[in-house]
Amino acid sequence: PAEIRGEFQPIPTNVADIQICEHLPRLAAIMDKLVPLRSVYGSPNGAHDSHICYTGRAKVNEPKGGWPAFGPCVSKILGPANSAVPPFIGLSPDAGHPPYGSPGLPGFLGVAHAAFRPSGPARDDMMLQGISSDRLADRKSLLTSFDQIRRDLDANGSIAGLDSITQQAFDILTSSRLADALDISKESDATRERYGQGDPKNFGDGAPRNLEHFLMARRLVEAGARVVTLNFGRWDFHSNNFSGLKDTHLPQFDQGLSALIEDLHARGMDRDVAVVAWGEFGRTPRINADAGRDHWPQVGGGLVACGGFRTGQVIGATDRTGSAIADRPVHFGEVLSSLYKFLGLDTQHVTIPDLNGRPTYLVDGEHFPLPELG
Repeated sequence: PAEIRGEFQPIPTNVADIQICEHLPRLAAIMDKLVPLRSVYGSPNGAHDSHICYTGRAKVNEPKGGWPAFGPCVSKILGPANSAVPPFIGLSPDAGHPPYGSPGLPGFLGVAHAAFRPSGPARDDMMLQGISSDRLADRKSLLTSFDQIRRDLDANGSIAGLDSITQQAFDILTSSRLADALDISKESDATRERYGQGDPKNFGDGAPRNLEHFLMARRLVEAGARVVTLNFGRWDFHSNNFSGLKDTHLPQFDQGLSALIEDLHARGMDRDVAVVAWGEFGRTPRINADAGRDHWPQVGGGLVACGGFRTGQVIGATDRTGSAIADRPVHFGEVLSSLYKFLGLDTQHVTIPDLNGRPTYLVDGEHFPLPELG
């Protein structure tokens, strides 16, 4: 209904009977490569917290150390595909509101499986500065000797975690593979223009609208990263919802995400890389007095692409006002279970030990991979 929809209009896509917002024309043109999720639920209280997106779990009855996110779990189980590229990379810079900048926390898996975050000046530290490889190896040997003295004092895995980080640092320093992947100047002008630039500055207390991160993510998975997370903008429009979305967020998001998906298909990577875009909750169907929309944890949405999934379909539906789920509820855990399945991990059988040594499933047991995705 118009009083719910607001000033935005739906437009057709290249798949019959699927419509999306008029300010997402590029995504509309590749709907055959997408799966909109229109009935996502599981946000515990409507609070700003990306934890549910990364773990599929609410912050209740957490084990000591907390639930680990998808990236750290993949890092723990599968390890690096290439020793010079961390298995889990977070492109999300810190934000004024910390949950907006979280790449997905390691929880009880510890620092060894935290996201490698190459944003800012840290990127300059990934290259050797006037130190030969032999001299670096001597320093590594000396460091190992010192660490051996402390080894027996470690009771919580922190030294083991630091060992892993140290080894990763030496691997990165002695190879240009990661630094090259982060250098998008190696791409053609046409490719960089297709992705666009956006704005590298944080949007308020949220994330930047950095379109180059979409391109960087593609280059990182090509180089060997198993999981890459990024954040984009600040979607919390409690006021001026329509101007904020149509003037910046929607057109830029449309450009960056569609460029990534088309690029993955063009490079033959669409069956090797899965893409998910979503947030932790939906927005109120009714527009408030400030022309904004407030938090609505009852139902939200998302978008899945590539991964060899069965695309060109919609999963789930709401009632006519978008207030409640009318068909096929989709829990965050089901989507994450689908991602684990894509990586060859059976969430009904694969476990990781918590800090007490107890086997812990990757998602809650009632959440299975989405059969609709194939």
